[in-house]
Amino acid sequence: MKFSFHPSAKNEMIKAIDYYEECQKGLGLEFAREVYAAIQNILKFPKAWSKLSKNTRRCLTNRFPFGVIYQIIKNEILIIAVMQLNREPDYWRKRIK
Repeated sequence: MKFSFHPSAKNEMIKAIDYYEECQKGLGLEFAREVYAAIQNILKFPKAWSKLSKNTRRCLTNRFPFGVIYQIIKNEILIIAVMQLNREPDYWRKRIK
């Protein structure tokens, strides 16, 4: 199975990496590793995480307050959002088809 990012999700992730890197050198890289570890878990077990809608699920990162919002579309995972958990919980809904 492969994955891709919604363009807005990719931008969110880059902004979060930049933010954490400004906070502490190397922390942005650690954040990126956490997100990609969550994505690897999603690829292995795509239906293991909580449903947010009919075809949308959320996998939480371990160390950072973020969730990876995704959909399973045929044999691909589409990352809808890399969401900070304490902000606007439903903003990503306008990105789904």
